[in-house]
Amino acid sequence: MPTEPLRCAGALVVDDDGRIFVQRRSPQRVLFPDAWDIVGGHLEPGEGVEDALRREVTEETGWTVSHVLGPVGEYRWTGADGLDRVEVDFLVRVDGDLSRPRLEEGKHTEFRWLAERDIALLDEHRDVDDGLIRRIAEDAFAALRSIGL
Repeated sequence: MPTEPLRCAGALVVDDDGRIFVQRRSPQRVLFPDAWDIVGGHLEPGEGVEDALRREVTEETGWTVSHVLGPVGEYRWTGADGLDRVEVDFLVRVDGDLSRPRLEEGKHTEFRWLAERDIALLDEHRDVDDGLIRRIAEDAFAALRSIGL
């Protein structure tokens, strides 16, 4: 078992209306099954955070990161697999058809654009993520306000 935490990068994709993209993980996933999540994943060996961020956005949505707007936060958490992680999340803008993401088959089942007033949606299956995704989204909306978006 690794002694260092696994490193992750997360993207809070923002649209022109100030909403954040979320996607539902498939029920078969080990981590956060059937829960809403942001785009992101583990860094590959030798990969930097921003490179992982860009790769994950393309893999999970088919979009391309056009701008990294700024950091949201760093989160430490332990998954259902018992492994510790350090996740760094960023607000991003993307190029592509925002109404038609290409979800990763078998990994995600649906998507939504989440307005701040709809954040309670992230409490569904909160038991599997201990409220982590909601905390990240709350921090993202606060970061959006701080940069005037």
